[in-house]
Amino acid sequence: MKGSTVFLVMLGLVIAGVGGLFTVLLGMSYMRAVDQRAWPQVEGVVLSSEMEEYKHDEFSPMEYRLKILYGYVWKNESKTGERYGFRGNPNYNKRNKIAELVEAYPVGKKTMVYVNPADVNFAMLKPDSKAAGYSIWFPMLFVIGGLGIAVRAIRSELRGKSLEGRA
Repeated sequence: MKGSTVFLVMLGLVIAGVGGLFTVLLGMSYMRAVDQRAWPQVEGVVLSSEMEEYKHDEFSPMEYRLKILYGYVWKNESKTGERYGFRGNPNYNKRNKIAELVEAYPVGKKTMVYVNPADVNFAMLKPDSKAAGYSIWFPMLFVIGGLGIAVRAIRSELRGKSLEGRA
């Protein structure tokens, strides 16, 4: 096998592998979002909602984070939660984005709380976006393209050998 064929096969497989990895990651993210929407929802009430300012270090810009506390009842037991989304509370370097969330969740507001049935102490206000599932086609193009490069290189090599055998 020629060196150029080996190179093209390896390149194609690496491209397909990276595309496959991102396809799997996006698929897992989408499935987690779908699963979260199946969690039981209970009514909750916002107990506190404020903007928290912080810096990672003295050289970092000021960042803002949502600090929220809500109460809910699960199977006749009062519980509290502090989690806005699956990954915790959003933080931005723009004050107005967090201010909008604080306004959207004022103290006393009734809201629906998603409760994880596997861990009822894990609750959140907003499930993950299903956008990953709508984007999964993009890394699949790399899987198809990478495999196409590898297959074409192998076919070209085999075609070249069959022509040499005829001569």
